[in-house]
Amino acid sequence: MKLLSCFLLAAFSVSAQPPNPAADRKKILDNTRARYTKYDYRIPMRDGIKLFTSVYVPKDRTQTYPFLMQRTPYSIGPYGVDNYRAPLQSESFEKEVFIFVFQDVRGRYLSEGTFIDVPPHKATGADDATDTYDTIDWLVKNIPANNGKAGIKGISYDGFYSAYGMINAHPALKAASPQAPMGDVGNGDDAFHNGAFYLAANFGFYTFFKPRGPEPERPRQSGGFEFGTPDHYDFYLRMGPLANSNDKAHLNNGNAYWSDLLEHPSYDDYWSSRALAPHVRGTTAAALWVGGWFDAEDLSGPLKLFRSVEEAGPKAPNTLVMGPWNHGGWSRGDGNTLGNLDFGSKTGEYFRDQIELPFFAFHLKGKKADAYPKAWVFETGTNQWVRHEAWPPKGAVEKKLYFGAGGTLGFEPDSRSAAGGFDEYVSDPAHPVPVLGFAGEGMPRDYMTVDQRFASSRTDVLTYRTAPLDIDLTIAGPVSPMLRVSTSGTDSDFVVKLIDVYPNDYPDPDPNPTRIHMGGYQQMLRGEPFRGRFRKSFAKPEPFTPGKMEAIDFTMPDVCHTFRAGHRVMVQIQSSWFPLTDRNPQTFVDIPKAKASDFQKAIERVFRGGESGSGVKVWVQQ
Repeated sequence: MKLLSCFLLAAFSVSAQPPNPAADRKKILDNTRARYTKYDYRIPMRDGIKLFTSVYVPKDRTQTYPFLMQRTPYSIGPYGVDNYRAPLQSESFEKEVFIFVFQDVRGRYLSEGTFIDVPPHKATGADDATDTYDTIDWLVKNIPANNGKAGIKGISYDGFYSAYGMINAHPALKAASPQAPMGDVGNGDDAFHNGAFYLAANFGFYTFFKPRGPEPERPRQSGGFEFGTPDHYDFYLRMGPLANSNDKAHLNNGNAYWSDLLEHPSYDDYWSSRALAPHVRGTTAAALWVGGWFDAEDLSGPLKLFRSVEEAGPKAPNTLVMGPWNHGGWSRGDGNTLGNLDFGSKTGEYFRDQIELPFFAFHLKGKKADAYPKAWVFETGTNQWVRHEAWPPKGAVEKKLYFGAGGTLGFEPDSRSAAGGFDEYVSDPAHPVPVLGFAGEGMPRDYMTVDQRFASSRTDVLTYRTAPLDIDLTIAGPVSPMLRVSTSGTDSDFVVKLIDVYPNDYPDPDPNPTRIHMGGYQQMLRGEPFRGRFRKSFAKPEPFTPGKMEAIDFTMPDVCHTFRAGHRVMVQIQSSWFPLTDRNPQTFVDIPKAKASDFQKAIERVFRGGESGSGVKVWVQQ
């Protein structure tokens, strides 16, 4: 749910002239003005509220055009019919030509009404589903030269509103592409992951994103939170318990949603009412769900929503697209690299030109396009796009990786590990395992690509690994830890990370400006926390009995990755991931109200041995 920045990327040779952003922007702006006329409207909703909407209509009236719509809480500025957005969309979309529509959602900026952060869907009355319906209905009836068809797209929060607009949709809505939408903010996206609070993802963000009063007003300038240090690990550790987050030295309060986050640490009605997955079943618009394998914010959203449509039996084409991107990374730049990883091709450009644009051109304009697969995903490791007619792919088999004695890992139970054997470590909330091995942001956009060798060297992280693989191993689908654990405390978190360990002779990049050493690199493919108190129910937490073995079974978001021959598969287990997630006191208390004295060390045990020992289930392609 982050405000996506727009970047103008320019590449030039040594002999070329330096880039001139002002001149480039003027060229784009002049082109937009030459081809489109902008109109501003206050479109009435069924309850009398008017939503501010800018419509860019092609000046060429020799044909009719479909609407391509984006609804946002982030402002559709610049405001005024003489002030144009530039660009309106990617270059390919502007060449194809649509009637572009941008709307401030209810209660934001120049739209009337009261804004509700992550609004629940209402069975009756007005909400964002009816707002989308009413807007499309007005556009079709009032904007000249339209062909009676509409599409909607957006990324992150805008993707959430795109998915929301598919519910009980207007007949003219033929295509929707929710990209990195929040499918369930209470479990998997933004706020909580398996009961663990995503502290760094929410803390600074809500100092910016403050709902205003009910009256329409012009946008205000708002700076982000000033941490006062580049080392966010240190900042959050000094802040102390979550209860300290509302004092004036930390959070500039006044944001109701931040307070709600702390008031609802369990998956109660507040969260279940905000989950979109139950409501997209039976939707009638063709859907293109888009996400990034390295999305730090809303990775699970597109996967959950795609699955929800599939499980109900889709009434329209339903396609999942996942690529090697961070949050929104497919919308800008080439997409050939991320962090230290090189994917060998322009994945962002491929998505925009070969997948996204043809989807809308086909469903809104009737242009010829090849049939879309059920899943169109980028397979990391081999670095190639693959198409599947089912997801997980047909023929994939679920197998379990078993933890063994001496940190071994394999698809067969370790014969040396008798049932009841265990590995243990001491988890100390005063010294939590960091999300990064160096000073930096609390939740960097590409933390998933960071080398995990720093964690393997810690005594409070368990590491299990296979021998070097003889042949390639491809996994495609969800990753499901099956832990058998105990704690000396009454509550604990358990973080599971699935990692690809590169061989020691893996070549370094050339050129290598950051001097990264890729031999032995530990690339995280998937990582998720689980707050132990929710092992039986996310709605009804229960304490641990100290020393008693308990089962924690859960599912992490999907992967599509090939471990190449010579690589190893690794699993790491730890009990903190700071400040990505808040610290568990390891005592059974109300964590948002916990005192410093509630935070205690705990001895964590992970049991292995036999068929019932701890491990991780993955889907292996045959």
